[in-house]
Amino acid sequence: MTSSHTRTVPDETSSFAWFHTLGSRGKRAFVGAFGGYGLDSYDFQVLPLGIVALSATLNITTGQAGLLATVTLVVSALGGALAGVLADRIGRTRTLVLTIATYALFTVLCGFAPNYETLIILRALQGLGFGGEWAIGAILVAEYARSRYRGRVVAYIQSSWAVGWALAVIVYTVVFNLVSEDLAWRVLFWTGALPALLVLYIRRSVTDAPVATEHRDTARVRGSFTAIFQGPLLRTTFFASLLATGTQGGYYTLATWVPTYLKSERGLTVVGTGGYLAFLISGAFAGYLTGGYLTDKLGRKRTFTLFAILSGVLILAYTQIPSGANTAVLVLGFPLGFSASAIFSGFGAFLSELYPTALRGTGQGFTYNVGRAVGAFFPTVVGFLATGVGVGGAMAFGALAYAIAAVALLGLPETRGRELT
Repeated sequence: MTSSHTRTVPDETSSFAWFHTLGSRGKRAFVGAFGGYGLDSYDFQVLPLGIVALSATLNITTGQAGLLATVTLVVSALGGALAGVLADRIGRTRTLVLTIATYALFTVLCGFAPNYETLIILRALQGLGFGGEWAIGAILVAEYARSRYRGRVVAYIQSSWAVGWALAVIVYTVVFNLVSEDLAWRVLFWTGALPALLVLYIRRSVTDAPVATEHRDTARVRGSFTAIFQGPLLRTTFFASLLATGTQGGYYTLATWVPTYLKSERGLTVVGTGGYLAFLISGAFAGYLTGGYLTDKLGRKRTFTLFAILSGVLILAYTQIPSGANTAVLVLGFPLGFSASAIFSGFGAFLSELYPTALRGTGQGFTYNVGRAVGAFFPTVVGFLATGVGVGGAMAFGALAYAIAAVALLGLPETRGRELT
């Protein structure tokens, strides 16, 4: 007879061994981080989805619309860097709660903006929380994960971006078919209150991994910007920031301008746009998961290189499809979403492995979000170029970002299999 106190040993041969080996505390952390990043995505996507209606209501140009996205991302760099320091000083879980509450509050307030100037300020403040959530959630879960599964574990967290994006598209389609456009974009922002419910779960159920708690209590240097620019970490910080710049510059070009491209240049309706985005988002979800497995099998650097090349080629192909060939746009949306998302799958594991525990939050928060801030200028450049060459032609500029990512990998080490200590 088996004792009721016998400990269950996770089956490491199963398809979901990566999840079972997290343990009960790790699984709760996974749920909190997955939900946080998914709702982070939801709150970000309401802007590009509502930007056409918003622009008409507030009478703004494509350049000003692009600046709304850029300001969010630039300020998010500050929020992410500060959140990283806080994570090393007060803990991963407490910082995660702060970031989620911040982006939820200011997303809702954006829906009440009476003019462009107010909206851009509120959107910037939303960026403070938006910037910190992913890095902190990824670190929280990475520190529970075993090294052999870390890539796919954090990739599953990353995949929640596609889930939040899909939810935003569904809500967008429903709202814009029920409410007049001058009010519908405001309603979208108001639904950004959803993450507040997740905060209650995280506060009650999620705790930091023991390795993080131990180092926070004993480390002489923790949460220091100066430390990540000293010795060998200086090279790591520079090239990791460059890698983040390239991948996010390309991605945010797509996330910001594809809905406008589909409506203004392909002539699609709200429902039609949602259908085409469904292909893009489905590809994104599959890409996140596949990329996570590849980063554990092929290594971090090989996976980044593979998808940087594919993403650059596909963004050029997608935006140069001749007028009237909308079926090609529909079909190509899946591999484009797949590739542009798969490149992100290794980030959480890679950046966590590049920095020691006492500086992991600071290093990851800084590099990922500096990359986000610099990469954020790509949507603005596209917005201004669009006045001369159209949105589709201008979006081709995003391919340059993926070339930058590929070059950055030359300065970084391979970290697959590295233990977090």
